[in-house]
Amino acid sequence: MKKLMATLLASSMLLAACGGAKTTETKPADTKPSTTAAAPAAGKPKIGVTIYKYDDNFMSFVRRSIEKNNATADLLMNDSQNDQGKQNEQVDTMISKGVKSLAINLVNPQGAATIIAKAKAANIPVIFFNKEPSQADLKSYDKAWYVGTNSSESGVMMGQIIIDSWKANPAWDKNKDGKIQYVMLKGEPGHPDAEARTKFSIEAVEKAGLKVEKLEEQTGMWDSVKGKELMDAWIAKHGDKIEYVVANNDGMALGAIQSLKANGYFKNNKFMPVVAVDAIPDALTQIKEGTMVGSVLNDAKNQGQATFDLALNVANGKAPIDGTKWKLGEDKAVRVPYLAITKANIAVAEEAYK
Repeated sequence: MKKLMATLLASSMLLAACGGAKTTETKPADTKPSTTAAAPAAGKPKIGVTIYKYDDNFMSFVRRSIEKNNATADLLMNDSQNDQGKQNEQVDTMISKGVKSLAINLVNPQGAATIIAKAKAANIPVIFFNKEPSQADLKSYDKAWYVGTNSSESGVMMGQIIIDSWKANPAWDKNKDGKIQYVMLKGEPGHPDAEARTKFSIEAVEKAGLKVEKLEEQTGMWDSVKGKELMDAWIAKHGDKIEYVVANNDGMALGAIQSLKANGYFKNNKFMPVVAVDAIPDALTQIKEGTMVGSVLNDAKNQGQATFDLALNVANGKAPIDGTKWKLGEDKAVRVPYLAITKANIAVAEEAYK
């Protein structure tokens, strides 16, 4: 019996020794992977990004510009599918995943207050871009800023394209009444850009001494399909009485051009001037082909870059424009300038997409 007990005791000691050896060997192996995984997180902060809808022509280029910078940040990209409720849920999810900053392209500018409340509760900075919140909303949180444009500027530039082209082509006044009979494809109602482009484009034309007559103005919601549908209806109703098509964005303008082509325009000396905003590549093609008079470059590349630069800075605890080329106004906004584009300077717009 004593011999048996001695044998069992010796076996237990041997197993304990082996177990101790195993623990000593595996501890460094367990520690090393966790250290390696933590290193990128320290160098690449998480930034949560939402786009109001991925299939918007212009926003696809802004998104591409933001995504080009994913080597220096862990980007959590989201398509809000034009649903503010969905976007609010995406913000909740991104906060729960530990983002260090938010970059939000609002579905509805009125939704800013809700998102600011969420960001403020989590003490997370937020950069709104492209769709501008109210100044009251921006100023309600010391860690909220905006990247976009001066909305009225695009309208004025669009108006100047209309002025210059109309004066250079007196034959466009089909009924010789000295007025521009135009139709207006308007963007999202209440959207600052839509309201400004609609107002200031025509105001600029009138200030230049040209007379205008509005035949139609309806919202195409920035959408090419809706732009085509509206143009189809207007041609059926007004025919050749329409002398100019003014669109708040290229997407709707491209839809209108599809309709015009289907109705015999741009061949056999039958022409319709079309002007818009964004100067996206598809619109540049139309300008080159002469089926579009001009557009106003809404600089997607620099809007995306500015959005990312600010979001990265604040994610790293820095001031928004620290070490960047951007200027922050008293309105807490970085404004990326517009540029009027016609066939004469189209190379400038093409360079913006390289």
